[in-house]
Amino acid sequence: MNTLQTLLAPVARFLIALIFFVSGINKIFSYAGTQGYMEAFNISGGLLPVVIIIEVFAGLAVIIGWKTKLSASTLAGFSVISALIFHANFADQIQFILFMKNIGLTGGLLLLVANGPGTYALDNRFKSE
Repeated sequence: MNTLQTLLAPVARFLIALIFFVSGINKIFSYAGTQGYMEAFNISGGLLPVVIIIEVFAGLAVIIGWKTKLSASTLAGFSVISALIFHANFADQIQFILFMKNIGLTGGLLLLVANGPGTYALDNRFKSE
């Protein structure tokens, strides 16, 4: 792996997963509002704890490079499902942009699934050689 790949892999993991981690934390502090938003789309507000756990823990796992492929797969699926449920109103340009943002994040996460976490990842520490 060349120097650029060595340095950019952990930065890329951090940047792609940060949105999930921060969103999960924000949902904790705006629980009722988020629950209401979900219910407006006929999604049970009782699923909010699952959403928070996925965003916070899978986001953090990708950031530190632990169980990266599993965590990135989980977040990729979550992103597609979220896009289809909450951002599929293509008549609204903002919702279309949010839909495309989720799809773009999915693409980045699938690159992690395909190529692994790169350097400076806990996954590398636990590899069996």
